[in-house]
Parts: sequence; C-alpha cells; structure tokens
Amino acid sequence: MNGPVLVIGASGNVGSAAVASLLAAGLPVRAAGTDPGRLAARLPGVDTVRLDLHDPTTFGAAVRGAEGLFLVRPPAITRVGPTLGALIDAAREAGVGHVVFSSVTGADTNPAVPHHRVETRVRACASWTILRPGFFAQNLADAYRDDIVGDDRLYLPAGAGRAAFIDTRDLGDVAATVFADPAAHRGAGYTLTGPEALDFTEVAEILTAELGRTVTYRPAGVLGYAAHLRRHGMPLAQVVVQTVLHTGLRRGQAADVDPTLARLLGRPGRTVRDYVHDHRHLWRAPAPAGA
Repeated sequence: MNGPVLVIGASGNVGSAAVASLLAAGLPVRAAGTDPGRLAARLPGVDTVRLDLHDPTTFGAAVRGAEGLFLVRPPAITRVGPTLGALIDAAREAGVGHVVFSSVTGADTNPAVPHHRVETRVRACASWTILRPGFFAQNLADAYRDDIVGDDRLYLPAGAGRAAFIDTRDLGDVAATVFADPAAHRGAGYTLTGPEALDFTEVAEILTAELGRTVTYRPAGVLGYAAHLRRHGMPLAQVVVQTVLHTGLRRGQAADVDPTLARLLGRPGRTVRDYVHDHRHLWRAPAPAGA
C-alpha cells in the first residue's frame, strides 16, 4: 500500500496490536485517537491524527489520503450510526481503498449487538474485509483484571460455557495480512479463534499456575453480573452488551475452534497460557498496606 492505514483506537488492545503488526509488515500507519500527542509519545515515528468518534468535524482530516481503514468499536460506543457509521461514510467519500472491521463472532446473524449494524455499513464500501474474533485473551487484563487482582476470582455469567480465546496480537497479524494484499481478501468475513476452547475454570487454573496464587472461577447470575458491572461504574448500555456477550457462552456461541486464523497466518495461534505467561506482571496483587 502506498497511502497509510488509518487505525482507529490505536491506544486500545486491538488497535495497538494492529499498529504493531502493520509496522512489522512494513506497511505505513496513521494512528488515530483523541489525544494525538499522547499517541505520538507511545508510537515514536508513527504518523498520528486526532479523531473523536463523537466529533464528525475530525473525520475529514483523519481519512484524507488514507488507503486503508482499520475499524474497531470502542466498548463505550453504543450509538454506532452517527459515530462509526458516519466515519465509514467519510472514508468512502474520501476514496479510502479498503476497510477492515474488527467485529465479533456471530455479529453477522445477531442484530442484538451493535457490531451487526456496523457490518452493514462496512459492506456498503467498495472493498472490505470483516474479521470476527471470539473472546480476547486480553480480557483477562482488561474487563476481568480488577476481579482477578482484588478478589482472586473470575466472576462471569458464562456458566460452564467454553471460549476459544484469541490473542489480539494474532488478530493484528491477520489485519496486516489482509492489508498486504487487499484484493485477496475483498468481501471476505473471517471467523477467528484461538487454537483451543477453555471454560473459565480452566482459565482460572492457568492463572493459578502462572501467578503462584489461587484464582477461582465463580459463575454469576445475569442480574448479579449486571449489578456488579454497574457498581464498578460501567454505563448501562455497555452493561447490556457485556452481559449478552457473556451469557451467549452458555449456549456455545464461542466454543468452536476455527482453523481460519492458522490458515491465514501459516502458524497456530497463541494460547491463553502463552498470553498469561507473557504478561504475568499485569495481575500482581497490590502490596499489603504498610508493607
């Protein structure tokens, strides 16, 4: 690609992984965020631009001259039409050549999740690819981190459901593969998973082994989980999305291991154990008061 790939959410788990993989593949990158100065400090030598999904006046400069757009839905964005949808329209009008949207597994058939509506807008572009990853291993250091560090537990309404966790580093590598040859992936939708499906008891056992302290999985009820998220300050709309996604695990929505990622990358995906081992420092328990 001659022009840069504009990466939305470049400071987040998925966006930062995409930036790293694109750079490693030798592809030009324009990292977007609400604070480009902070991004520039984190990504020396990378072109940065201000983009606020709630401010359409920032869209034009961000997409101008870009040849690709890597799109994610930040968890706090629930009204996707005037935000992500409007950005997609701006990218199309600016002549952005290829759009890659990091969606979620099953979004093509599940109108209850906001990603479904974004996918519809993406498919109106001339050239696009949709990536549908399952549950991220990085959730362990993001959505689940406080419960692990503070209470040595995983507290989720997943029952005995299993998830084929994917590492965002692998998702970034798939995005770079697509942008390296957009024509080969035009109009494709890829379901992406890790190499094994684990239930949360097994995940807790991995955390226990790697961290050297006991971490347990406590299944939550739907209402109890929603109340738990609200007590931690999560907006109601985001609580609904989080709860729907996790209760879907009970019905096996994320249990299937798909071979697509390994086929696209020519190697197996990283395991949950790989991720936890590489990032053990993220779950260190705080030192006791006065220590």
